[in-house]
Amino acid sequence: MLKLTFLGTSAGVPTKQRNVTALAIECLNPHTSGVQQGSRQQSNQSKKSRPWVLIDCGEGTQQQLLHTKLSLHQLAAICITHVHGDHCYGLPGLLASAAMSGRREPLTLIAPKAIATLLEAITLTTELYLPFALDFIAIEEVLAEQGDTNKVNISLSDQHQLDIDITPLSHRVASHGFGITQTISRRILNTDKLMADGIPASALWGKLQQGEDVTTEDNRQLHSVDYVDEEIQRTRVVVAGDNDTPNCLRKAIIDADLLVHEATYTHEVMMAIQARNPDYDPMHSSAHVVGTFAQKMNLKNIILTHFSARYQNFDNPDSETPNMAYIRLDAQSVYQGNLWLAEDFAQYTVDGATDLADNREDNRVQYIGSARSD
Repeated sequence: MLKLTFLGTSAGVPTKQRNVTALAIECLNPHTSGVQQGSRQQSNQSKKSRPWVLIDCGEGTQQQLLHTKLSLHQLAAICITHVHGDHCYGLPGLLASAAMSGRREPLTLIAPKAIATLLEAITLTTELYLPFALDFIAIEEVLAEQGDTNKVNISLSDQHQLDIDITPLSHRVASHGFGITQTISRRILNTDKLMADGIPASALWGKLQQGEDVTTEDNRQLHSVDYVDEEIQRTRVVVAGDNDTPNCLRKAIIDADLLVHEATYTHEVMMAIQARNPDYDPMHSSAHVVGTFAQKMNLKNIILTHFSARYQNFDNPDSETPNMAYIRLDAQSVYQGNLWLAEDFAQYTVDGATDLADNREDNRVQYIGSARSD
């Protein structure tokens, strides 16, 4: 399960209701993290086994985090889509706060090379000190690798893997989308077969489930592979940075459970902006453009975000004041799938398919409310 918490959903500048861009993605293993009710051990693990990834870090992101239960000690990686300030100005402060909170574990940072230059300048001029290693991975170097290797692997445990792949997008500066793929494997013991074969419950069952071959008291050789099925669940979310050409993501969204994409304005406003100043194209997407792409690609679920400050937070299609209904209707005019408009602190869960029977094709994404704990 991936759990998304939107920490900022405004484009360019913050508003009274929306901060600038940031998205937290918790990488939850329901078999060990206490997401489902289980043993006492699972309950204890829930406090320390909730790793998460931060996609972009606009100014004020660390303040937004204070209203949630997310911990900087559990942050596994930060991914910066591009160098525009509303996506990265909050990064130095967040790293400084992580240091002051006592973090010592290494932290992965996947970003354009220019972000390293930014951090070096701030470190030099403000004496920023980080008591943890910052494992910086330059996007340009990942994309320059030969073959289909444009991904970074983060091993959360032997049975919990996270792959982050990168797709170049189309914007005024180099911008990127991140594909977040979580793979959870679980060994399921076939207890019915064991009982049918006359093997009563004992410590041998646990050893078989862990992959060990065992010998019974009557000298029967039991092979784990004969009694254990491995269930693999993959959940994939694609999060786009600023981008005026959703078709750049046509390969990335294959088998994706959800696409998160900017929809800075309606198609009408986008055309008016381009007509007013033909020499300047802000290179953003309208809700209509994203909806058209999603419908063409048969995407089941999309969440739109990164809204222009011109749109008020309420939803009323009859109002003359631009509001979120304008964005919603612009997308719905061409898209028939599941559509959500992100708000600050809105949370969604995403459950991917398993390689065993799975019939939840149309309800893998669920809105679960607000993350604000105050």
